[in-house]
Amino acid sequence: MRSGHTEACVDLCRLASLPPVGVLAELMNDNGSVMRGPEVAAFAQKHKLAQVSIAELIAYRQNRDKLVERVGEFRVASEIGTLNGYAYVTPFDRVHHMAFVYGDIGGGRNVLARLHRADVIGDVFGGAKSIHAALTRFKQDGRGVIVYLRDGTAGVPVAEIPQEAATGTEAARSRQWREIGLGAQILKDLGITSIRLLASSKRTYVGLGGFGIEIAATEPLEG
Repeated sequence: MRSGHTEACVDLCRLASLPPVGVLAELMNDNGSVMRGPEVAAFAQKHKLAQVSIAELIAYRQNRDKLVERVGEFRVASEIGTLNGYAYVTPFDRVHHMAFVYGDIGGGRNVLARLHRADVIGDVFGGAKSIHAALTRFKQDGRGVIVYLRDGTAGVPVAEIPQEAATGTEAARSRQWREIGLGAQILKDLGITSIRLLASSKRTYVGLGGFGIEIAATEPLEG
């Protein structure tokens, strides 16, 4: 889950089938400052060096590595009928993520899908309105899937809970991985390749295409 240069160095070694040993060095300007962004790109172009960003490396691995493992299957009674439930784990999460499938997803095309980040307060005390709204849509359509993504403090005001140190960028990347990368890998495991995304707010899941999941449409979810 940490996206540092050390981890990137090890990733590059492993992708090249080499021992995970590398040398790291900072690029410096003549005034002693560290090169950033455009300065690095100019340096690479001048010296005809290949350049890759850590974000690109993460995207490459998430797109090609299978980072979810299905560890359980179960049945769940709901207001629209029985759902097929699936539990998943990842190498770097201590919690189970779940998917709930209604109906027959068939060839996996144009399936109604809700990527739902667990909200303890909203789901337990707020009536889980978005989940029930999604189930209603599934009943009308005859099929659908809720991908239920969890983390240690989902939905709880994080300012009130002691947190491990993390930068804003790291936290944002972690949320993006859960909502896009992890969600996409669970959809792929279920045999889904194209979804009609049910969204209660305007969100851009532009990264899903990189995982082989097509967003055929984004439809509003009332609830």
